[in-house]
Parts: sequence; structure tokens; C-alpha cells
Amino acid sequence: MSLRIDHVVYAVGDLEAAAARFEETYGLAATPGGVHPRWGTGNRIVSLGGDRYLELIAVVDPAVAATTVLGRAIAERTRDGDGWFALCLGDDAIASTAGRLGLTLEPGSRAMPDGRVVAWRGAGIDDPSRTPDLPFFIEWTGDADTHPGARPGVHRSLATDVAWVEIAGDARRFATWTAAASLPVRFADGEPGVVSVGLTTPSGELVVR
Repeated sequence: MSLRIDHVVYAVGDLEAAAARFEETYGLAATPGGVHPRWGTGNRIVSLGGDRYLELIAVVDPAVAATTVLGRAIAERTRDGDGWFALCLGDDAIASTAGRLGLTLEPGSRAMPDGRVVAWRGAGIDDPSRTPDLPFFIEWTGDADTHPGARPGVHRSLATDVAWVEIAGDARRFATWTAAASLPVRFADGEPGVVSVGLTTPSGELVVR
């Protein structure tokens, strides 16, 4: 089974304000991604090329979001401010992973601003058995060039990749969840969840908290 970092999700109260802060603070450009009608959320994408990216996600339709597990989780996470929400792993054997962990495998899609459709199969993003320190899984099913990380963004920081992800949680539980996959993940103490992300740049690592 091949598991790899696909993207890391950052929950925000306002997409435009968060994009401006990421540009000012980290030199990262977050371009419009689209909306998820099923969850009442929308996103902006910090594309890093090489099929990796950061996702800024926010509730954009409170009425719909209030009826979904993910929408309610994003609203709760941003109640006291923006912050990291979850790690997502790309999975070439997602059906096997879903079966092993008892997760429901579900299709998903969203329309990008240019009209192209991004499509995937996901497992675990809104499953109650997944706590904030554990990743969810994705397999992209659309055209290769629609992957949000496929085209590197133009960033003032010149960031090109995810170097590592720091998570507060139980390393042994994480290893069991991911079948002991080799991943650039660090562990720390604290409230369970993603703590920070290190990005590769020509001048060294850029840490996003």
C-alpha cells in the first residue's frame, strides 16, 4: 500500500481574510478552489506542485453546513479562530484501507472556478472514529491536471513541498491507523490534532502554524 501526504487542511472563518494573511505572513498564494455543495463549505488552494497542497476551508453555506458532520466540525474548529484541521493522505489502495478501518468509501467532487471538475474518492473525513490527530484518505479519480497540487503556485516564499507535519497525538495509534506507513510526521504533546506544517523553500524550512 502506498500512502503519502496529499494535503493538509486549515480551517478558517473567512477565506478571503485567511488568504490575505497567508500571503502577508508566509508568502503563500491561496487561489480560489470552489465549493463543496454537499458540506456547505468552500476552499482556497495553496498549490505546491508535485501533487501536494495546503487547503484553506471555510463554511460558506451555514444552513447546509449545520446538517453535515464536516460542516459542523469546521464551524466548531473556527469558533475561537483559524487553525489546522486535518492531514489527508493520498492512497493508491483506498478501498483496502477503508475496509481495514471500517470507514465508508464515498465519492466527492467540486467545480473549480474555470468550470473543470475535481473528483475523488474519500474515506474518514467525517467519520466519528477519526479523531483530529488521525489522517483521512483520498484517491483522485479525475484528470491528472485537475489535482489541486498539480500546478505549482507562484509564492513569494518560493515554497515547493511539504517537508513534514507535526501532530499532537499518540504515535502508536497513528501507526496502527496508517498501517505503519513511512511518512514525514513528527509527534508532540498537546490537544490532539495537527500543530504545524514545515514547507520546503530555497532559503530553508518555512513553518506554518
